[in-house]
Amino acid sequence: MKIFAAESSVRRVEKALAAHELILVDNKGAVRAGGKEIAAADAKPEIVWMTFDAIMGSQLDKFFEVALGGGVKWLHTQQTGLDSPRYREVVAKGVKLTNSHAQAPAIAEYTLANVLAETWPIAASRAAQAAGEWKRMPFRELAEQNWLIIGLGAIGREIAKRARGFGCKVTGINRNGRANQDADATATLADLPKLLPTADVVVLAAARTEETTDLVNDKFVAAMKPGSIIVNIARGELIVDDALLAGLDKGTPGLAILDVFRQEPLPKTHPYWKHPKVRVTGHTSSSGTGTLARADNFFLENLRRYQAGQPLLSPVGPGSF
Repeated sequence: MKIFAAESSVRRVEKALAAHELILVDNKGAVRAGGKEIAAADAKPEIVWMTFDAIMGSQLDKFFEVALGGGVKWLHTQQTGLDSPRYREVVAKGVKLTNSHAQAPAIAEYTLANVLAETWPIAASRAAQAAGEWKRMPFRELAEQNWLIIGLGAIGREIAKRARGFGCKVTGINRNGRANQDADATATLADLPKLLPTADVVVLAAARTEETTDLVNDKFVAAMKPGSIIVNIARGELIVDDALLAGLDKGTPGLAILDVFRQEPLPKTHPYWKHPKVRVTGHTSSSGTGTLARADNFFLENLRRYQAGQPLLSPVGPGSF
């Protein structure tokens, strides 16, 4: 089978793909088949494997060009969020689309680590150690806190599991309010006005849709619990920045942990950088040491299923957008 993939990705699993004809894209966007450079329009693979290397690099347009150019039967992307309209084009063209949730464990650990770092006085403890001071330091426990996770997909569920491990009560927001084993309770976006006032931690883990774009607006912020924490590992477009900043200035919420932004990289002049109640990280929540291996193995399992004519894992259909 002809597989179109990033050269750097294939190097990691070259032996597993030895039986396939590989069409490779280098980090400059050059396409090669059999060692010879070809035009992307001439690639015509059966399978397109869109890895983090392509998504985070400069080859993304090239991958969509090939995926929509004809002959492709299956596109696998390592992205979880599929808000790009080009994915809809792929599905509309009749190409099978699957995505990956390999980054979910890393993002979940990022979320818990950053919340813990802001509720346990780590910096003050380090300073006391450096000064040789013996100090007892009270801290805010996670146990018995109410966590509200907006978006109970693969990432939201991994966060929920870990939060519950600390004794937190988790309410998950999904489209239909259907019960989920990883949450203590479930609800829908319509229930936010009654849930936000009691939530100690609010995690944005939802896809960007018409419903969730600008979700965190003046009304949302005003309903939040004073001193609460909001974490965004979804998309920057879920937050109206001016509304959140105004709320932080009033202490509602008390802290924002933000890994994603409307404009990335975040401009150096943006007020988030220097705001005392904001923790900024550079879209790095998925950068765990195990993410790439999980993603590669997920694709290889789906490739085995594809060859065997078995159902693919994590299929994406028109109703998924």
